[in-house]
Amino acid sequence: MLDLLEARAAASERMDGGGVPEAELAGAYRRLRALNRLFAAAAPIRIGVERLWADAGKPDRLSVLDVGAGSGDVNRALLRWAERNRVTLSIRLVDVREEACREARRLFRGEERVEVARGDLFALPERAADIVTATQFVHHFGPAELPAVVRRMLDVSRIGVVLNDLRRHIVPWAAVWLTARLITRNRCIRHDGPLSVARGFRDEDWDRLAKDGGFGELRYARKAPYRYVVTIQKLGTVKGGESAGGQDG
Repeated sequence: MLDLLEARAAASERMDGGGVPEAELAGAYRRLRALNRLFAAAAPIRIGVERLWADAGKPDRLSVLDVGAGSGDVNRALLRWAERNRVTLSIRLVDVREEACREARRLFRGEERVEVARGDLFALPERAADIVTATQFVHHFGPAELPAVVRRMLDVSRIGVVLNDLRRHIVPWAAVWLTARLITRNRCIRHDGPLSVARGFRDEDWDRLAKDGGFGELRYARKAPYRYVVTIQKLGTVKGGESAGGQDG
């Protein structure tokens, strides 16, 4: 059977380019929040952060930096997790787009645990946060760029990195294609939603990243529906837990 998604797509997403009207971008961030709720985008980040937190000895205080955060909506689950576990949590949301930062500030207005800052991953200082996270961010980079992006994320962290991204498969591609057309006329969502899945990952992509980047501490697991949680522990931190595979969870 022909596998139309065998290789990662290389086409650019509309939101990555310039010239998108501000109103269209704002609408796209709002619709992305709806899609994130529908397709359970928050769970992998919570699982990954909890794993690294446990490996580090379950400290009472924890700082998280979410790079390429968009409106940062998946972090609401982290705030609830911190409350349940009595962890003093601070979250910094970083995105290169002012439109994303504006949406994030609106969404987290009055939430003292969350700071929003416009910035670029490669301009951030080293060891800026305990854990650096990225949700549907690394699929924007090709195989040649990805090791440097992840290495920089590790540099910015003190404990490690959590990646939450899409599993490349025809089922989520079709589901996102259809859902995008049912819920919105926003061109960014209709174009970028299915393309994000096509730019997503399979087990062999994470294996290649671990090898090419020399990330011996990279662990990945599949999470329903058609997502990955990837954790990379920074060398020299306290280690515990199990090794990962590519099994559905």
